[in-house]
Amino acid sequence: MSRQLNKLSAATLRATGSGKIADGGGLWFHKREDGGAQWFLRVTVHGRRREMGLGRFPDVSLREARLEADKWRAVVRQGLDPIKERERIKREEASKLHMLKDVALDAFESRKAELKGDGKAGRWYSPLELHVLPKLGKVPIADIDQKDIRDTLTPIWHEKADTARKAMNRLSIVFRQAAALGLDVDLQATDKARALLGKQRHKPKNIPAMPWQHVPEFYRSLDGGTLAELALRLLILTVVRSYPLRNINLDQIDDDVWIIPAQSMKGRRDATSDFRVPLSSEALTVIDQAKPFARDGFLFPGVRKGVISDMTMSGLMKRRGLIERPHGFRSSFRDWVAETQGAPHDVAETCLGHIVGGSVERAYKRTDFLEQRRVLMEAWGSNLVVKMTKAIESNG
Repeated sequence: MSRQLNKLSAATLRATGSGKIADGGGLWFHKREDGGAQWFLRVTVHGRRREMGLGRFPDVSLREARLEADKWRAVVRQGLDPIKERERIKREEASKLHMLKDVALDAFESRKAELKGDGKAGRWYSPLELHVLPKLGKVPIADIDQKDIRDTLTPIWHEKADTARKAMNRLSIVFRQAAALGLDVDLQATDKARALLGKQRHKPKNIPAMPWQHVPEFYRSLDGGTLAELALRLLILTVVRSYPLRNINLDQIDDDVWIIPAQSMKGRRDATSDFRVPLSSEALTVIDQAKPFARDGFLFPGVRKGVISDMTMSGLMKRRGLIERPHGFRSSFRDWVAETQGAPHDVAETCLGHIVGGSVERAYKRTDFLEQRRVLMEAWGSNLVVKMTKAIESNG
């Protein structure tokens, strides 16, 4: 290797013909016959000559080529092969680009269209964000194994079983996303982690539900005309889940039918299966009372933007000292139907938005029992506004 450095100049580079000329210290400039040119560094490592490209000219200037050559000469002085070292650095940088937090966010973005409200509430992402990413977020996903997952979820595996289960399921999806991106990951890592963690001791608790005999009295107590009270009234009247109720838009109401988009219905991902809710006379009255609050078409808007939160209605019940929660009124309604109405099972279940029958049965029986449900929901609405003193007294 020549000890004389910096032999070349910008003028020399412009004037030179095809061939190779040395700048010194192993740095060479190679101009091809087609006019293209590139830099390369020639070094000797462990008695073996190595040549590594440093980039095309003029993309890499003379000054930049010299700086790059200095960097790799320093690597050679450490007894390392500069080509292998550069490849190692590239692999490290590539792995950093595929840290778990990055792939998890990519997986979330890819699935937002499948989630309620495009995942705006972040519920799909939150189990990862709260319980996994603080520990593993900056670890390359290709380096994560079942022991890492086990150690991360152990603190909540039994204490917060449902959250831990969701976090594990999300992780499985993230690993599949990584595999689809071409990363070398263990797709069985989450299954192995489950085996290491063992069966969860937690037993799921049912959401507390108000006995149906007490619902009319509670319904009538929601007489303050506030947005939260009106929302809870409509939830009780329609027995839908919280999400579609909070996101009800005036455009979804067609005369006395509320058409809930399929993506807002739990368990209904088919774009053609919007869910029709017959609106009773009382439900239409509540909607009229709520219309002055509407903003951007939403019947129950939030204070600043969007719609009311999931805690708005449950917070109201909690402040009244009740242990029951809004979702429990679905059970109240179902018990009322079973004990007082004698409606067919499929009709009662469809009122709750449940899919009834197998896929073959549904293919032939395409009805959603709208007219039968209309009668049932009207009776439920009447039950809520007509005093049932005797029934309440006899049941406690």
